[in-house]
Amino acid sequence: MRKLLLTLGILVICGVAILAGWIFGGRQASMFIDRFETIEIASVPIHSVSYEGSGTGGWLTVNDVHLSLNDINPKIAVSIGSTKDNQFAVANAGKVFALGPLMSTTEHGGDFLAVVPQAGDEAFLVTRHSTLSWPTPFEFNFMTGHSPSWKRHMYYELLWKKPSGATLDAIWRYEQPFYGQQLVPGDGWGSGFSVHEGSTGLVRVEIQP
Repeated sequence: MRKLLLTLGILVICGVAILAGWIFGGRQASMFIDRFETIEIASVPIHSVSYEGSGTGGWLTVNDVHLSLNDINPKIAVSIGSTKDNQFAVANAGKVFALGPLMSTTEHGGDFLAVVPQAGDEAFLVTRHSTLSWPTPFEFNFMTGHSPSWKRHMYYELLWKKPSGATLDAIWRYEQPFYGQQLVPGDGWGSGFSVHEGSTGLVRVEIQP
């Protein structure tokens, strides 16, 4: 009997430790697993890209998806502007990727740049989410009184390949909340995304060659 109680006690302690680890370390565990596998939701052709900002920071709109350039991994130094031959260009780590001929207008008192894929370009916006979600029992929204019970990472990946072989690969990561109260239509996953300092926003930009 004593051995049985000891075994049950050990199992309970292990269970509590696992649950605590999941609650307090779930975000980091999710990001680690995402390095190896995520779940693809959609992959759609890019019809247009526009940028509103001063060259650094601001917003990039891919089709109808707004992606912030204000929350960036400190290791990334991305800038957006035009080349000498009037091409919409993304620059990072000393490399420049020209998406195509620039369409420039003025909106809201600032520069608004736009471009569309050229013939022969392969341009896609891929949406994925984490394979592992994590519980958020200690989060509370004082404004609405409704708080998410779970979260997971959402990824937006901009893939652009030129006929020459030059490629641009940019990835944004956000936290997506789950509301068990079904506050939004669908499966309970909210449409609003949150930013967690140091782990979300624009997390990767690669230009090749």
